[in-house]
Amino acid sequence: MNVFLNLALSAALAVPAADKPKMPEITKPVMFNTAEADKLLAALQVFPPDNPWNEDISKLPVHAKSKKMIAGIGADKKLAYNLDMGFILVPPDQKKVAVKLVAYPDESDKGPYPVPDTAPIENWPLDGRKLEAAQKAKEEGDRHVLVVDPVKRMLYEFYQGRKTGDDWQAACEATFDLKSNKLRPDGWTSSDAAGLPIFPAVIRFDECERGLVEHAMRFTVRRTRKAYVYPATHHASRLTDEDLPRMGERFRLREDFDVSGCSPHVQAILKGLKKYGMFMADNGGDWRISVAPDSRIKGLDELRKLKGSDFEVVQTTGPNEGPRKKP
Repeated sequence: MNVFLNLALSAALAVPAADKPKMPEITKPVMFNTAEADKLLAALQVFPPDNPWNEDISKLPVHAKSKKMIAGIGADKKLAYNLDMGFILVPPDQKKVAVKLVAYPDESDKGPYPVPDTAPIENWPLDGRKLEAAQKAKEEGDRHVLVVDPVKRMLYEFYQGRKTGDDWQAACEATFDLKSNKLRPDGWTSSDAAGLPIFPAVIRFDECERGLVEHAMRFTVRRTRKAYVYPATHHASRLTDEDLPRMGERFRLREDFDVSGCSPHVQAILKGLKKYGMFMADNGGDWRISVAPDSRIKGLDELRKLKGSDFEVVQTTGPNEGPRKKP
């Protein structure tokens, strides 16, 4: 069973999901990097306990092609991190607005969506821009926008989101019911190339403070295979080399990696990587893991001590397990 640590208790004390704190009242949008957000997140059950994101994979067997896949990415390449995936929490009565979908409307969930005027754009605020400038900037990039309704337990994620005047547009949108194990339709993308949600993977301050990142994380590699594996639903490659990872491939930190010399927040991340691992979720820089752009998270440069050979690919289990290819 997944375990959660109460913010009011010491980092060493684990409590079951059923004993999570009562959800605080939320009456206005709350930014991710605040004490108010920490309390909401401590009470939020992200997907059911038996969801793949909450699965303890520490004892699963190693994939037969683990060494070859890791060598293909770079066994000696260092783990890197992106301070990229901010998000905003909204009340259940948040006004819904139309968002113009300009690239993948046929693989998007129908709106309108509860996007507040203050929704952050990927990399803000640590990119140094004012929020309005980030929202309206014209650079391409991924520009993810993540909106969470913690009361209704609904998630709305946008790829290449931006404001145009007072309105929003995006390349695509994916809605996830955090009360359900339902996947995206087979072959559909999401705001991530693998068809997976992003918010459940983000390394957050509140869980680093509790001493354990309590879910699977996400990372990118440069070269992926034209295939995807549960719980992914989409690929983004023309390469067919079977030694390359598929979208949704699950990696974990080796059990024998010594975390004792790391600072508390980094220990929380590394313990999570041993227990829950990380999904290969998108094409990008090799071994790049996503962290909330929250200046309260400390010691992240220590992650560079890790390299590809410190990880292994696991043979995952679950519905539809096995290689799948988009028609």
